[in-house]
This record gives sequence, structure tokens and C-alpha cells, in this order.
Amino acid sequence: MIVKKSHDEVEKMAAAGAILVDVLKLVESRIRPGVRTDELDRAAERLIRAHGATPSFKGYRGFPASICTSANALVVHGIPDPERISSGDIISVDVGVTLDGWVADGARTFAVGPISGAAENLLEGTESALHAGVACARAGNRVGDISHAIQGVAEAAGLSVVRSLVGHGVGREMHEDPQVPNFGPPGKGPMLEEGMVIAIEPMTTAGRPDVRIGDDGWAIYTQDGSLAAHFEVTVAVTAGEPRVLTPWTQFGGGAVEPQGALHASSAS
Repeated sequence: MIVKKSHDEVEKMAAAGAILVDVLKLVESRIRPGVRTDELDRAAERLIRAHGATPSFKGYRGFPASICTSANALVVHGIPDPERISSGDIISVDVGVTLDGWVADGARTFAVGPISGAAENLLEGTESALHAGVACARAGNRVGDISHAIQGVAEAAGLSVVRSLVGHGVGREMHEDPQVPNFGPPGKGPMLEEGMVIAIEPMTTAGRPDVRIGDDGWAIYTQDGSLAAHFEVTVAVTAGEPRVLTPWTQFGGGAVEPQGALHASSAS
């Protein structure tokens, strides 16, 4: 069942999104060769809790950390650990923030120092696919219009779309209906209506789309060892432009800056 949100409820999710954006800014400021991903996790959790929110991921189905850190061939759900990232790596950071019972979800893939041309193309193509999907999140369209737009942009960049992982509705729960695939024909799936809030999150690879689950039962890797990228925003469907509730970059006319400035420097 798809649960639509009222204006006030969307505003509450936007408040959670403002904290999430600040967490991603904090992480971005700390990503450099030699940093441990568990250090990023601790800093993210401190900032989330400093604003009276909780990390949505911690304890979710037993997940042990506050953020997911997924480097190189790791697509999603990487558990932060003492391993240090290196120059030339790419690393996806996925964050969930719950504030007053409402969830915001978002992710970015970062370059660690200079990266290869193939890695640059992967990041640019996946982020462009996200923007294309967001542009279709309009009342009267269907979920499949988002899916088709993402697939078209990603594949035009020479990337493969991971088909076993999808976006989703979000609200009081981190995963709600509808599912939002990153591939498929337009004009299919549930109709988008004002008040729906969805997490749009293309997950792509520089190789084949097949994935495997790691030994810890969480990490999902590319089957062929190719690089992977993940970009995600939480989007509210409105009567007009899509409203991005986790706007870590500018998204057309529908992006909104977080209300009440939160600064990464407020936590260390």
C-alpha cells in the first residue's frame, strides 16, 4: 500500500533531510587517502545525534553501523571497518536519518583523490541518471517513467544498471511502497500522485550488472569485480516540480535548500 504524506509530514521529512545533507557534507570534508571508514561512521553518528535525530540504519535488521560505506566493487551495504581508503578509490556513502519518526534517505559516491577516466565516467553517468529520474517524479507520470529515464542515461554512458536493487517509498518506514526500479519501459507501474515520497537511487556498474552477496550477509559486490556507483535522493511528488528533500546538489527547479542551516563543523 502506498502511503501519501500531508504537507506537514513532508516538511518533517525535509527537516530530516536537512540533517542528512549536512552529514554528507561532513563525510565529503573528511574523505581522503588513509581515512578509515569506521571513523566516518562515528563522525556521522555524532552529527546525527547532535541534532536530536537517530541513524535509521543502525540496528535495522541487525545492521551494525550508522552509515553504509561501499568502496570500488562494493555496490551497497558495506559495513564501515578499520580498513583505510586509498587514493584512486571511489566510495559510496549511504545515510538514513530519522527525526521525530520520519525518515530521509540519501547517498553519494565520492572520489578519493585522482581517479581513472573509467571511474569518472561511472560517477558522472550515474549522477546524471539520478537527475533524469528526479525530473520524471511528477504527478501524472508513472514509476516506470522514472525507471526508463534512469536506464536510458546510464546505458548511454556505457554503464550497466543493477537490476536486483531498487529504489523505494519512504516515510515513517525506511522502505515503503512503491518499489522504484532503475530500468524498464515507460508508462508502467503505479501512477505518481501528490504526497508520494520516494527514494530514487540508481546503482550502476562499469561492467556487467550481476551482483553477489558478501560473506557478512550485507555487502553486495559486482560479480565481475567492476567498479560500482550509487547516488540517491528522497523526493516528494508535488502538484508542480519534484521536491528533493535531501538536496546535496542542485536538482533543476525542484530542489530545495535545507531549512535551518546545519554545519558540518558542528561535530568532529
